[in-house]
Amino acid sequence: MAPGHRTSVGTIAVLGTAVGVTRAGFVALRRRPPGRPALWERKNFAGRVVDLFAGPATAVGTALGVALAPGVPGRERGAAMLAVLVAGACGTYDDLAGAGDPRRGFHAHLSALREGQVTTGAVKLFGIGGAGLAAGALLRQRPVDRLLAGVVIAGTAHLVNLVDVRPGGAAAAVLAIGAPGLLKGGSAGTFAAAPIGAAAAVAADDLGERTMIGDAGAHALGAALGVAVVAGNGRAGLAAHALGLVAAAVYGDKVSRAVANWGTSSPV
Repeated sequence: MAPGHRTSVGTIAVLGTAVGVTRAGFVALRRRPPGRPALWERKNFAGRVVDLFAGPATAVGTALGVALAPGVPGRERGAAMLAVLVAGACGTYDDLAGAGDPRRGFHAHLSALREGQVTTGAVKLFGIGGAGLAAGALLRQRPVDRLLAGVVIAGTAHLVNLVDVRPGGAAAAVLAIGAPGLLKGGSAGTFAAAPIGAAAAVAADDLGERTMIGDAGAHALGAALGVAVVAGNGRAGLAAHALGLVAAAVYGDKVSRAVANWGTSSPV
């Protein structure tokens, strides 16, 4: 069997696994939600009540899609699973424990940390950042490449969450970022296929405003995409992606602070 054929079969297998596991998990969570049902309910931007079940479902679907992928070296597989599971866990914690916290952006959470308050946002910042650096260390050999890889993985996780402000936002970002990796094939294609399949499994419910991917799903999907970017690029490509992601994070933080300040300002 030709290498290209093995790659395409492996990619299809990962897509199918991610779709199937995510959909099954989503349906199971809706049927028997852990804890009180109200714990998993939020109002979206339009004021409609939606559930948060798509988040954990996509995180688990992405992780298992990677875990069962054929032809991926164990070191790369471990790096991807580490990044996805930690990102999903931190996002779930923020979704459930951080509801109602008005603080937005890195600056707000770091300021709270200086005052001795550990916010859910700070847990995400250090948890996902640390997991990204650890995954980068598994994926690359040279220190500078490890650092760049870590920035790309954590930065992509943050970017997908940053654009997930409307129904379908995260799914659109996953497709846009993942499509180049999917076309490249190899490990990059495998790692891109998992989040694409997971996002596709809940896209209709997300767009229909019955559920939201939330921080849990957005961060997990983004982390997997970050690993795909690392797998498909050399140092120059990693540096370019890292620069763009840092710029996006800085801009997003400024917007978050402006929105928070506007929301708490007294009318003139």
